[in-house]
Amino acid sequence: MGDSNILFTDTPLGLMWLWATEKGVCGVGFGDSVDPGEFRRMARLGIEPPAPIRTPLLVQARARLLAYYDRREEPFDLPLDLRGTEFQHKVWERLRAIPYGETTSYGAIATLLGIPNGSQAVGQAVGANPVVIFVPCHRVVGYAGALVGYGGGLERKAALLELEQAGLQLRLQLRLPLD
Repeated sequence: MGDSNILFTDTPLGLMWLWATEKGVCGVGFGDSVDPGEFRRMARLGIEPPAPIRTPLLVQARARLLAYYDRREEPFDLPLDLRGTEFQHKVWERLRAIPYGETTSYGAIATLLGIPNGSQAVGQAVGANPVVIFVPCHRVVGYAGALVGYGGGLERKAALLELEQAGLQLRLQLRLPLD
């Protein structure tokens, strides 16, 4: 086990927390506290309860998060300490490949991974994503574009997608580069 730290920050969608180990950001979520189930899950993965210490990594992660809310497409290229199964890691990598302002479906990800009937398994892996926004699980929608399954609530999922769509439209209107 190793040290971990946590930082809370205000965002346009409410208070959020950022949790990091010495290896990278290991958790991001909504709320003024971390759910006890998240503490148990992290403990099973060998991550100790966090101390409220502002590390340089957490300060940088906070800056990237706030830049995201300001519609600046800075990449979330900070070190991540994602712990999960091999399958979860494959799904999380697919999530990171979804372009800003775009969506895909659970079925499309399953097909890309070579398991065309694996939508439910993909959904479980997406639901296990420990670092919302940094690994953009909000960009995954259900059949025919239905908003389904977001741990932060469907209202937040809709708001994040709207924020990205508005940011993308603004960039196109101003003819700014997309990359």
